[in-house]
Amino acid sequence: MSDVDARRITEGALARVGLSSAAWREVPVDSSVLGPTSASTEPRFVMQLIVPEGADGDLESRLFVARKLVEHASELYAASCSANVLIFKGMLTAPQLRQYFTDLSDQSMRTAIAVVHSRFSTNTLPRWELAQPFRYIAHNGEINTVRGNRNWVAAREGMMQSDLLGDLAPLLPVCTPGGSDSGSFDEVLELLHLAGRSLPHAMMMMIPEAWENHAQMDPERRAFY
Repeated sequence: MSDVDARRITEGALARVGLSSAAWREVPVDSSVLGPTSASTEPRFVMQLIVPEGADGDLESRLFVARKLVEHASELYAASCSANVLIFKGMLTAPQLRQYFTDLSDQSMRTAIAVVHSRFSTNTLPRWELAQPFRYIAHNGEINTVRGNRNWVAAREGMMQSDLLGDLAPLLPVCTPGGSDSGSFDEVLELLHLAGRSLPHAMMMMIPEAWENHAQMDPERRAFY
């Protein structure tokens, strides 16, 4: 896909949610730090899109919808599509992150908080888009019930609705085929949150109590548990 086609698809998705692009910025990277495996699959199109200031409505939800439309219409992948969070990710070691994305060494970059997460891939082959962190979580470990969880979500997609997100049909499936267990968790959490639930509420839905009789436990044990 050419850069022109990528921009056309992205701007078309933005238009569908009432947004437009103010500018496109090429993200500076230093490819010389990559090893042979990582370099062989390095993304060809690494860009930042700047949306005009003052967009009305729930900007995060609208950007989410636009990103999903782009993902379903093309092979493009957006590490982040948010007015609040900027994500840098790749098939990189922790020290390589700042070396590869030279913005991270720029003294003019400022942030209130930064989270760095790095781990080896276990149940999926490493890929640039599967690198941690995801958009709402940084998760270690494996989810043993991942197939059942994905099936439960897929079985409910026909009943899903949201006043904030509008028609959800173009955004389905919720879980990207071929993604990792952590990636699927992140996608479902993102949908629940941007559809109107608070993050604590959505997390309690995602990770229910471990034992159905927990309320009968000794208070001290329950607090410890």
